[in-house]
Amino acid sequence: MRRMLNVPFGYKLIVPYVLCLLVAVLTVGMFAYAHSVNTLREKTRENIQGTLQQIRDNIRYRTDDVERISKMLYYNYSLQSALRRYEQGWYSYETMTKTLMPALENLLNYTASNIGLSLYLQNDTLPELYYTDIDQNPLFSIKRYEIYHLKRIQETDWYRGLEFSGSMADQRIWRQILRDESYGNISLLQRLDDVHRGQNIGLVRVTVQISDLLDSVDYHKIGEYTTLEVLDGSGNVVLESAPEAEGLKGSRTGNRLLLSEPLDGLGWELRAYIPNSLFDESANNVRRMTLIVCLISAFVLAFLGIGVSSYFSRRIQKIVGSLNAFRDGDFQKRIHYKGNDELAQIAAAFNRMGSNIEELIHKNYVAGLQKKEAELESLQAQINPHFLYNTLSSINRLAQFGDIQKLHILVQELAKFYRLSLNRGEILTTVGKEIEHAKAYIAIQCIKYGNRLSVYYDIDPAALDYMTVKLILQPMLENALEHAWFGSTIGIRLVVEKRETDIVFKIIDNGVGMNADTIEQILATEGPRIGYGIRNVDSRIKLHGGNGYGVAIASRSGIGTCIQITIPCRM
Repeated sequence: MRRMLNVPFGYKLIVPYVLCLLVAVLTVGMFAYAHSVNTLREKTRENIQGTLQQIRDNIRYRTDDVERISKMLYYNYSLQSALRRYEQGWYSYETMTKTLMPALENLLNYTASNIGLSLYLQNDTLPELYYTDIDQNPLFSIKRYEIYHLKRIQETDWYRGLEFSGSMADQRIWRQILRDESYGNISLLQRLDDVHRGQNIGLVRVTVQISDLLDSVDYHKIGEYTTLEVLDGSGNVVLESAPEAEGLKGSRTGNRLLLSEPLDGLGWELRAYIPNSLFDESANNVRRMTLIVCLISAFVLAFLGIGVSSYFSRRIQKIVGSLNAFRDGDFQKRIHYKGNDELAQIAAAFNRMGSNIEELIHKNYVAGLQKKEAELESLQAQINPHFLYNTLSSINRLAQFGDIQKLHILVQELAKFYRLSLNRGEILTTVGKEIEHAKAYIAIQCIKYGNRLSVYYDIDPAALDYMTVKLILQPMLENALEHAWFGSTIGIRLVVEKRETDIVFKIIDNGVGMNADTIEQILATEGPRIGYGIRNVDSRIKLHGGNGYGVAIASRSGIGTCIQITIPCRM
């Protein structure tokens, strides 16, 4: 296979540049006069079209801001839950004052736009809230939200004529209803549904002034003698912007260019009427300068080509080098260009991308840690609370029998047990403290069971200073004392040893043991499960150390059980 020739980017840039330059000079020299007017006209048309698109985008931003308000109300699940309950009296008052009214107040404060909110609710147990001043635009009142019962409008023509389409969350219609037209307003109508049950629970109306939505419609942005207008779905003019109000008649006819852009969502259309004289004056200047520019450009650009090629080649190589650094995982690489050209914009976008990637990695890392910490706290909170009750019962019995020595030991060990359990609110503890916690638990149980319980310890001192998730030994010891009795006595052996990268705990008993089916049910991730305490410990260890660590069980019926807990060595 032939090896492809590696041509530097600078040569690839200069050769096509020179060829295109020659072709361009010849082409412009031959056809400039014939095509200059059309070229300028098309360029100006594109610029004006781009300006119209910007105006359209500004309007779309305003409508999106209003639609975002209705979406926030639509997905307010606590509000939906409150509106589903048909109860009068105190509940109705509490729903209005603590749920519904604060939700509407927050939505009004969410946006800087001057909007009005109206809710029409199926739940007629809630009181209505509205204002009777019919001579004032509701958008200029102090309170800009109202609450009605839906039955007020169910028989109106405008409500019957609503035809929502699409998904439940996207069922929104822009329309002038009630007094909107007289006040120069328009309303966004949004179904209010019970998201979980798929039932309609009301209607949301967000009202905004048309002048606020269309404040970016200004003929100065296009040019002098230009007319801008917005037409509704019926072809009626909603708003006009022109240099002179007297000159609007006939401004849409004659020797003028028409450009338009649809206003999505509203169902309206933005139009611009540009006089052709705007193009003719510039075209004459282009005709005069075309030949001179072509001749001079052919010589000047030929000499500048090499310098330009070298300049951009160095800048491109800078970008390529930074991209290669990103590919290798170095997201701290940055590009610094002077100026405001396209490559500088690419560099700025590249730098922003690097910063965003670093920030996202950090946020995901922190969010993962917070999630694991919350899950650990939730799992640890579920440790069996009956132990305290049973111990207090034992203390009560010892007090009744007057066994002060055992009572003193029991209270002392119980205090130590809960001091180590609380661990100042920390999730992690040292292996040494975890063993000390287990010994405190065993000391309490030895007072309860007496000579029937025998416990042996085999502890590797090298493992004591390493970190572990707290409360992993006590549930295993408690499980053995609850389920492993074989006869009237039981023996338990606690082994702790440090290996190369792991620390292994073993809780060995000589009890009744378990069969393979029981072990499988204890460690199963699906279906009916038993042995909550063991799964609790296994889940917490996996959250802390990963799926390679956790609990393993070996047992034979009538012989005994060995529960092995493996954690990573971490100081």
